[in-house]
Amino acid sequence: MKAKRLTELALLSTIALTIFMIEQKTPNPFPIPGVKLGLANIVTVYALYRYRAKEVFLLVITRVILGAVFGGNLMALLYSAAGSLLCLGGMIPLHRLIPERILWASSVLGAVLHNIGQITVAVLVMRNAGMLMYFPFLLVSGCCAGAFTGLCAQLLLHRNPYMAGKACSQSDT
Repeated sequence: MKAKRLTELALLSTIALTIFMIEQKTPNPFPIPGVKLGLANIVTVYALYRYRAKEVFLLVITRVILGAVFGGNLMALLYSAAGSLLCLGGMIPLHRLIPERILWASSVLGAVLHNIGQITVAVLVMRNAGMLMYFPFLLVSGCCAGAFTGLCAQLLLHRNPYMAGKACSQSDT
């Protein structure tokens, strides 16, 4: 990987981590605990349409690990990693099928997969299948948040003159 590309990914990781930390410190505007917009995912969706899968994977892993460390909640690492990896696992193949002009749809699916990963970990950790009652609320909020973050990433892709139309090429490795 070239130094320029590595620097771009490091900056995107920093932006995502900063957004994550600000959102974590902001009071939750939603009446359901744990529901949040997931604004750092704007960076993930943006990167998914501009970088290779392995590069986006590294960006996400970096954000998840550092977010848990800087946030002081290592238990959140388990929930965040499960959700993020399942989300990314679904969005990577999907982004090849969904064009940039409707990438928000990919983000909605990613948010649903993220919620499935998190609720699965919650059920396993707490050994309480009653946690599944919480899933419909997570699903609805995840679809709304995914659509919002996807639209933001879509706008960012088209507003950034440096990145507009830039596709991954083999020469960028």
